[in-house]
Amino acid sequence: MNPRFADWVNNVQETFVREILKVAANPQAISFAWGFPNPSSFPIQELQNAAQKVLSENGRSALQYSSAQGHLPLRQYIANRYLEKKGIKVDPGEILITSGSQQGLDLIGKIFLNKGDNVLIERPAYVGAILAFSVFEPQLRSIPLLDDGIDTGLLNEALKEYNPKLFYAVPNFQNPSGITYTRENREKTAEILENHDTIFIEDDPYGELRFIGQDLPSMKTYLADNVILLGSFSKTVAPGLRLGWICAPPQIMEKLLIAKQGSDMLTNYFSQCVVHQYLMDNDADSHIEGIRALLKEQRDFMLSAIDEHFPEEIEITRPEGGIFLWSTLPEGLSSVELFSYAAKENVIFVPGDAFYVNMKNTNTLRLNYTGSNEETIKEGIKRLAKAINQFMSDKII
Repeated sequence: MNPRFADWVNNVQETFVREILKVAANPQAISFAWGFPNPSSFPIQELQNAAQKVLSENGRSALQYSSAQGHLPLRQYIANRYLEKKGIKVDPGEILITSGSQQGLDLIGKIFLNKGDNVLIERPAYVGAILAFSVFEPQLRSIPLLDDGIDTGLLNEALKEYNPKLFYAVPNFQNPSGITYTRENREKTAEILENHDTIFIEDDPYGELRFIGQDLPSMKTYLADNVILLGSFSKTVAPGLRLGWICAPPQIMEKLLIAKQGSDMLTNYFSQCVVHQYLMDNDADSHIEGIRALLKEQRDFMLSAIDEHFPEEIEITRPEGGIFLWSTLPEGLSSVELFSYAAKENVIFVPGDAFYVNMKNTNTLRLNYTGSNEETIKEGIKRLAKAINQFMSDKII
């Protein structure tokens, strides 16, 4: 058999997932690799009640085909929440319900990207975006993140040199770094983008998960119709429901709907009805506040353990929300090599290589703190510190 695969499949870089899964198969392993929410936050009883109510009151319609754009009451809820929480006025017609925000990236790629088109991404960047866009074989141009957000000087240069169609970013508690763009950085980024027709894609799965400090404006506040927003219920309700959304101006939404119909026709309509019913019957803000408190507790556990056990040469981000920490090893050390040391200690992380384009043996790694309790976090960090110390002892003379 000689299957003739598409070019992009053969060209896309490995994500290291297979290596992680090998170690994760060991029941003694502790994983800081996956971006899973803590299952203790899932509103199981409330969703059960919502599902029963939907089935008993509107079962026939909830189990039927429906609009490709999504359940109108759910889209209205999202529009209302944008206005309430962000001060952004959008119409429900500007919202498309997707099968997770990951599908949103795929649909955006479908309607915008031809082979060779330039796309700006952050460095490091969300691996799901790298994979979603790589299908369309664009030129991914990465702009480094600084402590306060994107490097605006290099952004300005890249916009002039490449005239990219899209600039994809996660301004709030970025995946993988945990970095948040400051207000000043957002304003400067918007000022630069105003002089170009590049569309800013603001992916915001973690925006409501701030547990320290004050919320910051959406980029749509500054750039209006030149922004596409992506959102998700995965981190605020439950990821298994696979519900996300795209918010885009009418001219773009028209094309997104064509791509959506060619992809899967419509997102799971029953899930949409259940989530809307859940949101109507329960206090979403109170639920999210509980998630925030849990996340802060878990982040604090991990940072405390890192401060106690990691060598002082290791740098670590200290996010004010979201679910990830980003660690940097001394220059010249590879987190891919460190992974084999960590595997021997039965602890898992994601090496930084997964979050870069055309970069190998980077000295960075991502840690997730939401999938473990206090005891497991402390034990896992202790194991990882042991692996780091042994690794550094072997590599640094």
